[in-house]
Amino acid sequence: MNFTPSGQAVPPATQPFGAEAFTTINHTEIRWLGSAGFLINSRGVNIMVDPLLLGFDMPHLIEMPIAAENVPFLDAVLITHVDNDHYSVPTNRILSKVTKEFHTTNYVALLMQEEGFKAFGHNIHDEFGIAGIRVKLTPADHAWQNMMPDRTREFKMEDYCGFWIETPDGNIWAPGDSRLLNEHLQMPHADAIFFDFSDSSWHFGLEGAVKIANVYPNTPLLLCHWGSVDAPHMKEFNGNPEELIKRVVNPERVFVLAPGEVFTLKKTGTK
Repeated sequence: MNFTPSGQAVPPATQPFGAEAFTTINHTEIRWLGSAGFLINSRGVNIMVDPLLLGFDMPHLIEMPIAAENVPFLDAVLITHVDNDHYSVPTNRILSKVTKEFHTTNYVALLMQEEGFKAFGHNIHDEFGIAGIRVKLTPADHAWQNMMPDRTREFKMEDYCGFWIETPDGNIWAPGDSRLLNEHLQMPHADAIFFDFSDSSWHFGLEGAVKIANVYPNTPLLLCHWGSVDAPHMKEFNGNPEELIKRVVNPERVFVLAPGEVFTLKKTGTK
């Protein structure tokens, strides 16, 4: 594990990719984009989840694996909530030129529609399809804005979500940012989890992360929301994978990916 001089754990060096990552293949590939973002290419159907490729208001520790303007096309972009490390307006303005549709919560969809994006809002537990891939919204608890005295509205649970994504090669769960919910411990067994890994009390936190990991002992955990933003003073952007690895069942399934590195999705056989 590598660390910055200020003590932040950081991932391996970025592995850049280009248009070749979006071509038709005979399996499903996942690439971490840094922060909470992922690219899924499932047999030529391309989906990004929470892409943050430019325009963030804090310095990054990593190089982006692809520039937004180099993305050739996307069947869909999925956004879990409004925070600008998940709903990056500058990133999505560029991606909107090559993206067929955006899917998110009803509140965030209204904001995206104001930008002119082809956005569809959904309720928690709603299901929809993207070129044969099934997606379902899962619940999240992340309304930290309600603690702020200058908030512009009262945020609701349904303004935040995760996504359950069913591909021909296995199921992916992207829980989004959330405090631990009982429902998180009663999910079907996924074949990969985009594992929200942060020390913040508005995230799973280390104890919650260990609990979820051990409820699904055979599921690969693709760590995200760590090692990307230069903010040693903010728990939201920090987490040391070594601490998680020491405490989970089957620690070899914890994947500390480099941004842009390929993970090939395979069915675990666990029900």
